[in-house]
Amino acid sequence: MKNKTRILIAKPGLDGHDRGAKFIARALRDAGFEVIYTGIRQTPEQIVTSALQEDVDFLGMSILSGAHNVLFKKVMELLREKEMDDIIVFAGGVIPEDDIPNLKNMGIKAVFTPGTTSKKVIDFINKNK
Repeated sequence: MKNKTRILIAKPGLDGHDRGAKFIARALRDAGFEVIYTGIRQTPEQIVTSALQEDVDFLGMSILSGAHNVLFKKVMELLREKEMDDIIVFAGGVIPEDDIPNLKNMGIKAVFTPGTTSKKVIDFINKNK
């Protein structure tokens, strides 16, 4: 029996709006993935610890607060420090187009902005697993 793809959905920082994260978590679960949701207001350290403890294949971070450059950078640094660079990281939320190249240079494989369909996220995971 093949192991299910495990995905952690995380809400870094002080952003308390999690409707989009919950929507994606449910859509991924309904598509057959094993999904773990961290809840809101997680530090980068908490997110990386959860990813390690849950042995995830993917890490999806959702943010609306505008602190994506700082928080995502810290998560990516911690993943590298803990030699967890095999986890595929993707992001979503209100992220300006001008910031996307920098996020991809950090190692974030995909950035999904408002209006992205759940099918597009599911297709991304299926293509990269």
